[in-house]
Parts: sequence; C-alpha cells; structure tokens
Amino acid sequence: MKNRIGIVVVVILVVIFSVIAFRWIKHRMEYAITDAVFVESDSMANLSFYRVKGKIIKLYKKEGDYVKKGEIIAKIDDTDYRLKLQQLRKQIESLKFKEIALKDKLEKIKKQIRIKIDTSILTKKQIKASIEALRSQLEQVNSQLSLAKKDEERFSDLLKKELIPHRKYDVVKTNLDVLKYKKDYILKKLKELEIGLQKAEEGIKLAKSEEKTVKELENQIKSLSKNIQSLQKKEEDILNLISYTSLKSPYNGQIAKKFVSEGEVIRAGIPVYSVVPENSLYILVLLEETKLEGVKVGNKVNIKIDAYPDLKFRGVVEEINPATAAKFALVPRDVTAGEFTKVAQRIPVKVKITEGDISLLRVGLGGEVEIEKSR
Repeated sequence: MKNRIGIVVVVILVVIFSVIAFRWIKHRMEYAITDAVFVESDSMANLSFYRVKGKIIKLYKKEGDYVKKGEIIAKIDDTDYRLKLQQLRKQIESLKFKEIALKDKLEKIKKQIRIKIDTSILTKKQIKASIEALRSQLEQVNSQLSLAKKDEERFSDLLKKELIPHRKYDVVKTNLDVLKYKKDYILKKLKELEIGLQKAEEGIKLAKSEEKTVKELENQIKSLSKNIQSLQKKEEDILNLISYTSLKSPYNGQIAKKFVSEGEVIRAGIPVYSVVPENSLYILVLLEETKLEGVKVGNKVNIKIDAYPDLKFRGVVEEINPATAAKFALVPRDVTAGEFTKVAQRIPVKVKITEGDISLLRVGLGGEVEIEKSR
C-alpha cells in the first residue's frame, strides 16, 4: 500500500515537473529573455553657463527635481556686467548729447549759408538789372550828347557870326553840360554797381566756402554715429551676457546630477546640472546573438526593473542596432591574427516604454526583459 502511494506521489511530481518544464521551455522559445537591461535617455544634457563666468549665488534645483522649459535653475552674480552696462550707457548718452549739439550747429550754419547765398544771388540779380537799365540810359545819353555837341558847335559858329543872340547859344550849351553831367553820373553809378556785383559774387563764393565747415561737421556726426552704433552693439551684447547669467532649462525634464555648489566661482562651459528630458527614457537591451532569432521591430516587451520589483512595465522593440556592442568598445578586439576566444556577442536593442509610470525611472537602472518572438 505504501509502495503504491509512493509511486503515485512520484508520478504526480513527475507530471508537475514535466508541465512546469514544458511551460518553461515553451516560454523560453516564445520569448527572448535577458537581464542585460538598462534605463537610458535619448538626450541627457549637461547644462552650463554660456560666455559668462563668476560666482554662483543661487542653485534653484536639487537632484531629482522636475524642471520646466525656460525655468531658471541657477544664477551667477551679474554685478560686474551691470556696472559695465551702466558705464557704457553713460558713454552712449554723452555721445548722443554731443551728436545733437553738432546737428543743431550744422543746421544753423546751413541756414546761415542759405540766407547768405540767397541774399547775394538776389542782390546780384538786382544789380545786374540796374546795370542793364543804366547802360540803356547811357546809350541814350551818348546819342543825345553827340547831337548836343553838334548843336553847340553849330550855334557857336552862328554866335561868332552874330547870327543868333547869345541867349540861344546859352540854352544849347547848358543842355550839353547837363548831358555831360548825366553821363558822368551814370558812369559813376555803373562803377559802383560793378563793385557791388563783384562783392555779391564774392559773398556767394565766401558762403560756398563755408560749406567745407558743413562737410567737416557732417563727417564728425557720421563718426559719432558709428561710435554710438558700435557702443549700442556692445550694450546689446552685455544685455545678452546678463541674460546668460541666469541658467535656464532647455526643456521639461528632471535633474539627474548637480555638479557644483552655491558660492563656487566657475568658468563658462563648466557643467552645472545634468538634465534628462521628459519622455526621453527608453530601455536599452544588450541581447545575446543566440537569442536574436525572431526578435523584430514592433514586438511586444515585458519589462521588470530591479528597483521596482512589484511594478510592471511594457514596451515595444523600436530599433535593433545593425552592429554588435563590441564594435563600439574603446578598445575593439583585434581578430586579424585569428587568435580569439569565442564569446557570444550582444546586439543593442532599443525598447520604447508604452506602459508604466515612467516618472519613477532613472537613467542607469537595471532590470530584466522578455521580448516576444515573431513566428
């Protein structure tokens, strides 16, 4: 009886073991299982201050803190940059004041030159008109004077012959003297007008010569304007530097590492924080080449993370690397001599996480995966 019971127990155990073994073998055939698993990130970035250096006066985040895109996470003392900005703005203000003064002076000189030239041109026109009128009168007087001289000669002969009374001769002689006086007066006026015309032309030349002063002032203003523009560019650059003293997160994510402490003096480019972008985590599987058969992009993956043994994560195969991990080693194996120990190579497989609380994951965590094989 006891033998029968023992046999039954053995048979039951054999059956149970066979079922378990069958399931285990079947599971191993349907899934590629490995514990060479790591949590990785597509674009973990080390953030540093750009173009500025100085003392860190504030670190706003701790390791593991969540950050938003554009949020200030660290601050450098910007006192020196603000002092430079203040000095630069005083220089710009001084040059602008000088530029305004020169422009006012330039406008006044231009106005004076225009008035002088316009006045001289108007005077010149008036004088020319007067000269033309006097010359016309002079021609008439010369014509009358020629006739008057002939009359005087004729009447003088008649008077000598006592053919006319002396009174008639006196009238002719007086007319001749008046015309001579008129001619002298016109000639004198013409000379005065020609002198005036010459002075008007000299006035125009003098006014135009003052245009050199205008050009000099214009050159000074241009030079000042260039200096102001140059200083304004420096002002813009300093404002940029001041903005760079506030380190901002380029995207939503989590602080993975803090490299410095408050009070430290750092240079530009020194890492301050390492930030892991939100939704950038994935599972990196280093799958043995012997288990690669049947593993294809799109296959479902069961994920178990060692840090959270009671939580389940799921994913899909997103990418299978075309080269083994050994090809990217710092010191690749040299097999050219034909002497090597055969080792199962591992193929990097990227798994996209589709289910599970990704916020709990940290870069570098290990685990185990089961990749469903395609038939």
